Amino acid sequence: MSTFTAFYTAWSDQLQQLLRQLCSAPKPPTTQDHLHHLNHLVNKVLSHYAEYYRVKAAAAERDVLDIFAAPWASAFEKSLHWIAGWRPTTVFHLVYTESSILFESHIVDILRGVRTGDLGDLSPTQFRRVSELQCETVKEENAITDELSEWQHSVSDLMGATTGVDKMIERLVTVVRKADDLRLRTLKRVVDLLTPQQAVEFLIAAVELQQGIREWGMNQDRECSY
Repeated sequence: MSTFTAFYTAWSDQLQQLLRQLCSAPKPPTTQDHLHHLNHLVNKVLSHYAEYYRVKAAAAERDVLDIFAAPWASAFEKSLHWIAGWRPTTVFHLVYTESSILFESHIVDILRGVRTGDLGDLSPTQFRRVSELQCETVKEENAITDELSEWQHSVSDLMGATTGVDKMIERLVTVVRKADDLRLRTLKRVVDLLTPQQAVEFLIAAVELQQGIREWGMNQDRECSY
């Protein structure tokens, strides 16, 4: 087991603990202490993701090809990867999906003018800002995808060469770093657009999706190994 694989296993276990804390948090918050608690939990989760990308960056410097191979991930997880991780624009699909589900479940209350304060109660301003951020993220995502494509096309020039390999690997490390930076930035910027309650609900959905995909994928791998 590689050092990063061991780290990821422990990190994922800690993420599950944070999920339980998010799920048990007071929603909606009814006191100032509740609000402080929600903000504290949101910051803990974001810090946990930041730590993941910090350690991953160091691991990529040591062996970026191992990061792409992702031995800690299931086959199903790998099939969903974009440059050694989740696609940043997935965040927006998650926001829209969760908002739609909650909106429909509260439609009667909303028609009566009752505000729920959850993800189903996003304001027009919030929707506009999420849409603007989505457009910005799509552009950055495409630019990084193009950079990886250029790297892949240039690999053929190295076949049989005795020099230039290290420089090529360094370029690949840079591509991964840019992709991970966009992933973390997108997560933080979406959270910044939400209220503390909405941010907690969004992070619950994000972690449940990530952990659900991992659990299903690991189960599939175990079944296929029999």
